Amino acid sequence: MKDNRDAIDFANEPVGHIFRQLLVPTVIGMLSVVILNLTDGAFVGHGTGANGLAAINIAAPIFNILSGIGIMFGIGSSIVISIHLSRREIKAANINVTQAFIGCLGITILCCALILCNLADTCRLFGSSETLVPLASGYLKWISIGSPLMILHMTGTFLIRLDGSPGYAMATSIVGTVLNIFLDWLFIFPLGWGLAGAAKATAISFGIAGLMVVWYFVSLPRTIKLYRLKFSVKSLRLTLRNLGYQMKMGFSAMLGEIAVCGAVIAGNYIFAHYLGDEGVAAYSVACYCFPVIFMTANAIVESAQPIVSFAYGVNNAMRLRESRRLMIHWAVGAGLVCGALMIICAPFVTMLFLDSTEEAYSICVNGLPYFGTGVIFITLNVVIVGYLQSVEQSLKATLLTLLRGYILVIPSFILLPRLLGEVGIWLAIPLAEFLTFVIIFCFKVKPRDRNYGQCK
Repeated sequence: MKDNRDAIDFANEPVGHIFRQLLVPTVIGMLSVVILNLTDGAFVGHGTGANGLAAINIAAPIFNILSGIGIMFGIGSSIVISIHLSRREIKAANINVTQAFIGCLGITILCCALILCNLADTCRLFGSSETLVPLASGYLKWISIGSPLMILHMTGTFLIRLDGSPGYAMATSIVGTVLNIFLDWLFIFPLGWGLAGAAKATAISFGIAGLMVVWYFVSLPRTIKLYRLKFSVKSLRLTLRNLGYQMKMGFSAMLGEIAVCGAVIAGNYIFAHYLGDEGVAAYSVACYCFPVIFMTANAIVESAQPIVSFAYGVNNAMRLRESRRLMIHWAVGAGLVCGALMIICAPFVTMLFLDSTEEAYSICVNGLPYFGTGVIFITLNVVIVGYLQSVEQSLKATLLTLLRGYILVIPSFILLPRLLGEVGIWLAIPLAEFLTFVIIFCFKVKPRDRNYGQCK
């Protein structure tokens, strides 16, 4: 079945060929975000100092929560829509596209309104010292204002790739990245707007990327497009049912993003307790690296998801097994490369963000290699959870995400520093990820191949 989707035949073309066809633009798009992540941190670190980095680390978990909303609807709706398309249910697919955008925007706007009404208290809740509250609040204010369009961009790129236009999805990320880097430099250095300037740059740049997503579905769609919804009681009830199912399918993905948030918050408290604000600044470097790792693994998941969900929808067990094997191989390779770079290049990575004369620099150089030991388990766990999501096994995916993000990581942060001192703080996340992988291996967490999708 092609459905004019950029000549991608999800039913018959070799799995490896389709995967590479989707992976290349997805990785390029993700790479642009990675470059932005590192550049943004470098500008903030050298333009505002260690306190600027520490303040971003306070606000970052809140942005992770908002991003989780976009990812939840992006992955959840993609799974549902893929299965509908595999059964040639085009109208149902289009209805779910429209509902995904409505749900994503509605929840994001509500969350941002609550944050804007409680900026300082929100920052304190996420581990800010009184010294950092003004900086973190100023940053969070502009991020919250720009978040609806930014989160719309996150959801939309999943659906644009599914529609057979991975190049356009990549272009939206690249436009946002290039513009953000330029505006970061302009606002922080020539204009001297400091940390608030960095937030304004992000809000403007990815707001424009969000508008590009809207333009695509208004003017350029191939198969899936926006659909005029009805507002009868029955239609509203069906909309709520569909949104609930999309959220269920994508919930573990949102938990995965919030798991990053949980790790950052726990780390903020523990680093502040043992090493003060300088420790939080050092930890922020690792937190800038963590999304790089996560996005690398997520690129594998996003490239394989349409293939996996389509095969699942038509009950093709052989293509499911081939897709799963391909995802695992790429996860291992990506994890080994990223982990080795973090261990070997710790001084260079730290120098991107911090001046070598600052105390936070030496803390980070000594600790970052310990953090790098867990990278391969992070990539494997993210990919395994992503596969489970793609075949509608949301309960298993959710349980694994809770394990790696909360149940194991928080006790690790509490206990390891008492046993190993400062080294133990850096090893908390690697230990939680390793134990999660051991549980997956020991209990043979593996999705059923021969089971038809039950999407609404």
